[in-house]
Amino acid sequence: MTVTTTDPRARLAAAAACAGTVPPPPVGPLRVGVDLGTATCVLVVLDAAGAPVWVDSHPCGALRDGVVVDFAGATAAVRHLRDRAEEALGVALTRAATAYPPCIPVQDARACVHVCETAGFADVVLVDEVSAAQRTLEVRDGVVVDVGGGSTGVGVFRDGVLVALDDRPGGGHHLDLVLAGALGLTVEGAEAHKREHPADALPILVPGLQRIAESVRAMTREVPRLPVHLAGGALMIPGADSVLASWLERPVVTYPHALLITPLGIARSAP
Repeated sequence: MTVTTTDPRARLAAAAACAGTVPPPPVGPLRVGVDLGTATCVLVVLDAAGAPVWVDSHPCGALRDGVVVDFAGATAAVRHLRDRAEEALGVALTRAATAYPPCIPVQDARACVHVCETAGFADVVLVDEVSAAQRTLEVRDGVVVDVGGGSTGVGVFRDGVLVALDDRPGGGHHLDLVLAGALGLTVEGAEAHKREHPADALPILVPGLQRIAESVRAMTREVPRLPVHLAGGALMIPGADSVLASWLERPVVTYPHALLITPLGIARSAP
């Protein structure tokens, strides 16, 4: 029996548990979310009750700063994930939602839709990444910060309603550049080092983390007391939240499986 929950941490744990597992037969209509990330494309499928039944990812470097720079590569990644999901679930997946970083030009945001359509989805809904993250976290009064590979999106929520939305350059890719320069590694090697040796990487990354924190401050000057809720995989480094909290002088809330917050919310936004 499918169990649903309003606890975002339980939602994220349920989504993480789906990765690499054989799904049960799906119940009712399915909702699909496609997250076209800078380094990885993630596909999430929810059942009629909103519970995750399939989570899969594929390396994809087809986006830069939220803009599709390799249309063919992005399309191939989405088609690969869609085919795998259809085979595993035994159903055709024709509708989906996808997302874009806040404040990029409309034509660039629409490119994300065109990628999904070319990959086989006939009906595609577009949502900004911060609003998608909010669909998972359901923050009532606070700041949702989605730190992606190339940019940091910030949304201010009051009574659960988005009242301000902005985006600034700077994200996980920039942190990798800092680490690569300090240690003499390739960018790919720096990303691996950050995951495998977070305690060693953190002191080197403090200035980069403070830059991200200052971007958050600049985008939330009108609400300096609201807590910050972190989404995205770029800041999944133990101690990063403390660096941001100290710099911002406000509470910073983290979540397990933060890389899945936005993809799960995209799926929750699907038709």
